[in-house]
This record gives sequence, structure tokens and C-alpha cells, in this order.
Amino acid sequence: MAVTAVVSVSAAVLLAGCGNAVQRDEVGSAGEIRLASPSACPESVPGPGTPRAAPTLIDGTPANTPEGERLSRAVGEQGRGAFADVYSTQITDHPAGRVALCVTDLARGRLLVSAAHVADPEADPARADLYLSPYSRRALDAAADELIRLKAGFPIHTVSGQRGTELKVTSSQASAMSAEFKARLEEAAGGIPVRVTKGEPVRTAEDRGLTAEDQALTAP
Repeated sequence: MAVTAVVSVSAAVLLAGCGNAVQRDEVGSAGEIRLASPSACPESVPGPGTPRAAPTLIDGTPANTPEGERLSRAVGEQGRGAFADVYSTQITDHPAGRVALCVTDLARGRLLVSAAHVADPEADPARADLYLSPYSRRALDAAADELIRLKAGFPIHTVSGQRGTELKVTSSQASAMSAEFKARLEEAAGGIPVRVTKGEPVRTAEDRGLTAEDQALTAP
């Protein structure tokens, strides 16, 4: 049975009303980091029926803004490196030209953005908005690995981290209705909340009956 661990992915979205209490903190000569404290990490994708306008167009193609993309890339490198203990997730162009950065500690989050600016002086720290998440990406990834190894009586198709707040598990319809299954998952995850929804197994190329030649032709 194929099981896939899926990590939350940054999305280019435009949402309104994210965060209210805003503090300002000087960072070098490039401007200010905006703290959206104590707001929780925003949704990375809009809900059903919400328009998803592209932040910008480059040669007629929908794309992230260059400013948002540059800061997001620099922040991500630091978040996967020296600041993995606090980095949760990020959303490029939330709103356009800005990066929503979700961390478990705002003080360390400011240092993360400062380090991103040092690593790439063209990455503008004034375009960062900091939000709080209860769990780091590293903690969610480790918990996801535990769930994938778990033998709990129901299939586990995928596991993904959600906004640094919970793990989402896709499984069978019966498992989604089982309080006992959910409790076992949360125990294995070290107390991290787990949401179980019905989903289909991940199908590999072999499952779909593709030959090696077929796979080569269909590879991106």
C-alpha cells in the first residue's frame, strides 16, 4: 500500500482581514517587519467560492510578484536551516508583494527574517508579516512519520501538516467516523491534533499499469 506524507505548500493567494494587532520592529536599513501578533497562521488557500486572482502577470502568465517570491525564497532557506525549530509555513503574496510567515516564536521569527535579509540583501524584510503557529514544520514532519508507521487497523493514505496547527490524515470512510482511530493517531502524534477525512489511496505508476517507457513519456 502506497502511503505519502504531504507537506503544506505555499500558495499565491489574495485574502483580506488577516491579523489586526500590528507592531513594528526595525530591521537593518531595509525597513520593518510587521508582526501580525497574536493572530493565528492564515489559511494558505481560500475557501470554496473565494476568487483566486493571481498576484501578478509576467508576460501574460499568472505568477507571484518578484518581490514576494524573492523574500519567500530567502525566508524558506532559513526556515529549513538554522531556524527549523521555529519555522512552520509561509504564504507568498499574502497579500500581493508580501509574505505571511508562520512561526512558533515571534522573537525567533524576527531573527529568521533578519537572517534572510543578511543572506540576500535584496530580500526586503519589510514585506514580511509574522503569525503564530503552535507547531513547527519539523515537529509536524516527525509526527507525520510516526503516523505513517502506525498500524491502527485502518489504512492511512496521506498525512499533511496544516498551517502549523494540526495533521490531516486521509483514510477510509469508516476511519473518518471512528473516534478511537482519531485518538490513536493523536496519541502517536504526541498530542498534535489530527483531522481524519475520507480519501483515496495514492496510486503509483505501477498501480496504473504504466510501463517504464510510459513513465518516461509522461514524466514532467
